[in-house]
Amino acid sequence: MLGAMHPQALRIAALLRERGEKLAVADGATGGMIAASLLTVPGALDFFVGGGVVYSFRARDVLFALPRDAYEGMRGASTDYALLQAQAIRDNFGADWGLAESGSVGGSTHPGGAPAGRSCAAVVGPDGFAFTRLTETGRDDRIANMEAFTRAALQALEEALSR
Repeated sequence: MLGAMHPQALRIAALLRERGEKLAVADGATGGMIAASLLTVPGALDFFVGGGVVYSFRARDVLFALPRDAYEGMRGASTDYALLQAQAIRDNFGADWGLAESGSVGGSTHPGGAPAGRSCAAVVGPDGFAFTRLTETGRDDRIANMEAFTRAALQALEEALSR
């Protein structure tokens, strides 16, 4: 799985290195696969500052350090929720770019009621740049959805950096 994403991770690394910019990642339903994919690149410290797996409300509170009311009216696996997380992870890690994924992989009930197979990736960057991508697989296959969501998030990041 990670080997298949390595060429894309190399392209993303080259784009960030070319710009002299750094990235922080908030993995949600992807369970760390976004960060792991990027860390397959030798010397990733040049462009990757860190992040975390946001798989519980406690993790969300610790990683983003936002008041609970910042999420008022938002649901997981939505563009506004993913954008808020991308901004918070970028700012809290002092990075130029933030990438966040929020989704429902299936196999269990999502706490916010999102249907299995839905993911939203958000990328925020310098000068107020923001980009989102919604992915809907229509499947309740947990592992396949985790892989699809990771690919979609990396694609969103690569497209954002290529603009």
